[in-house]
Amino acid sequence: MRNLIRKLYEKSTLEKEEWIWLFEHRDLIDREELFALAREQTYEHYDHKIFVRGLIEFTNYCRNNCYYCGIRSGNQLVSRFRLTTEEILDCCQLSYEAGFRTVVLQGGEDAFFTKERLCEIIETIHRKFPEVAITLSIGERPREDYEAFFLAGAERFLLRHETYSATHYGRLHPENLTAKARQHCLADLKEIGYQVGSGFMVGSPYQTPENLAEDFLYLKELDPQMIGIGPFIAHKDTPFGAMTSGTVADTLLCIALLRLMLPKVLLPSTTALGALALDGRKKGVLAGANVLMQNVTPSAQRLNYTLYNNKERAKDIDLSPDNPLFKELEQLGYAIVSERGDSKNV
Repeated sequence: MRNLIRKLYEKSTLEKEEWIWLFEHRDLIDREELFALAREQTYEHYDHKIFVRGLIEFTNYCRNNCYYCGIRSGNQLVSRFRLTTEEILDCCQLSYEAGFRTVVLQGGEDAFFTKERLCEIIETIHRKFPEVAITLSIGERPREDYEAFFLAGAERFLLRHETYSATHYGRLHPENLTAKARQHCLADLKEIGYQVGSGFMVGSPYQTPENLAEDFLYLKELDPQMIGIGPFIAHKDTPFGAMTSGTVADTLLCIALLRLMLPKVLLPSTTALGALALDGRKKGVLAGANVLMQNVTPSAQRLNYTLYNNKERAKDIDLSPDNPLFKELEQLGYAIVSERGDSKNV
């Protein structure tokens, strides 16, 4: 195992069979040694900087019916909302005043937000906050929509591939959604010129070591600027409500391995980690993450953007420089910076 970790550290790659063996025997990994190597790589490219993004969850309507997601179209128990343009701009203002120089517009695949409507929102944000990088996280769209959003001022796009395996993807989604279509969208986004983010759920139902190996190999080939991973957390009002959730330990392991495989990538310590453990996001940083998402969505709507259970446990709404997470990280030698935080592999 130590030889495999050393190979990954030195060559930033492993063969598929090596990845599979690693995940099958992950209990043999010296986690502290691995996390130290991951931090070393992070410091080399980003020093001790932690970049903060203002997360705006602007709609929880979604046309899709993914089996794991709390805002799936088939969930009749969720209270639906859409933020107005004015409310979105208020969130941007709040984020800007907090010192964050990236906003992330995240929502379900909501047909109400047409290409034209979203372009108008993006242009308005870009005009009012020219120093701020605009990131979209709105799912699968036609290429012409992606092109229009890019021309309007969006520079980054987050689209998790979820799982590379077509078979595994089919067990997590209804028939109208495919892994191939998802990957095609990611290829389009890269060709257009976005800084692209992808990722997967750790411990999702039916996930195997081979699935994880294929995820890592796909991400190596894609070479995204950002990778967002988090533990699968069951939502009570979905078909997977009784499934076992992923773990903090496995998620931290994957964060560290991704840092060794793609040393220049931006890696968030996600709110899902904070949902499973109060110190989960701090642990994510110590495993090699260097991005935090701070939720600036109005509280009433934020509580209805429930992709998974226990989201309310994630301490992601204190925007002050004195919030406990920021203070803890600063005491560990990190610097919470007011920067756009562009990837080093653009």
